[in-house]
Amino acid sequence: MTPLRKSVEDYLSLRRRLGYKLKDPGTYLHHFVSFLERQGVDYVTTEMALRWAMQPANSQPAHWAARLRAVRLFAQHHSATDLRTEVPPLGLLPYRTRRKQPYIYTVTEIRRLMAAARRLSPSTTGLHPWTYSTLLGLLAVAGLRVGEALRLNRDDWDLTQGVLTIRHTKFNKTRIIPVHQTSRRALQDYARRRDRIYSRPKTPSFFVSERGTRVEHSCVSRTFYKLSREVGLRGPTDRHGPRLHDFRHAFAVRTVLRWYREGADVEPRIPVLSTYLGHGHVSDTYWYLSSVPELLSLAASRLERSSGWNLP
Repeated sequence: MTPLRKSVEDYLSLRRRLGYKLKDPGTYLHHFVSFLERQGVDYVTTEMALRWAMQPANSQPAHWAARLRAVRLFAQHHSATDLRTEVPPLGLLPYRTRRKQPYIYTVTEIRRLMAAARRLSPSTTGLHPWTYSTLLGLLAVAGLRVGEALRLNRDDWDLTQGVLTIRHTKFNKTRIIPVHQTSRRALQDYARRRDRIYSRPKTPSFFVSERGTRVEHSCVSRTFYKLSREVGLRGPTDRHGPRLHDFRHAFAVRTVLRWYREGADVEPRIPVLSTYLGHGHVSDTYWYLSSVPELLSLAASRLERSSGWNLP
């Protein structure tokens, strides 16, 4: 292993221990080192970083910018031990990341999706429709990331306390979230069905596929697309539309809307919501809320009443 490749491994290991996944950046850096090795270069230069980042030529500017950013962050780290290292300056491949506009599901739409899930072909065991209807319901009421829900194990559900333990989240954090009584009953009902069918489980997973294994993310995505077309949230041939992750956005928005309507002091509660959602920064939670006109209107009205100003 060359010194540069070893430095990349050490860098990725360090940052992953800090909680960063670095799936794409890790792949990029390994490819970059291979590129340098083919060129006979054993240290990072801005010229080489640009030449590599702008491949392939028909890629989107966002892809080029992401590749160069991975190299720049590594170069900042590596420059402390290899003084020949050039750190590519900011702005060489300018691209402003645009987050996807969230879709805020209505309660009616969520119920239609869950009802459609219960109409799925029952498979040999009959568990298939209940797995998906319960999973969608949990995403809607708990604000979980899809991966967090699929990684849940039986031991993560505390029936006595009525809480879920969410492990292996972003930044390797673990958090505990309470579950409403009605949601508890739904989870208990699913668990009884599952255990009746799989009395000798093949997996510790809470949600189980028709094969008795942990449910795969790709299967959930395909099933969700089918359901969303069935209930009219996507056209028959639409490649884009409401996403599974938008359940999380909708949960956050509904929570803050409820606080405003109840007359609560919302500002001190946002960090609590941020912790509940498992956000690394409270600014991420604010972004969830920033694109909802009703929320902005309620906030403006609250400001008018408290300040005495008649805002336009």
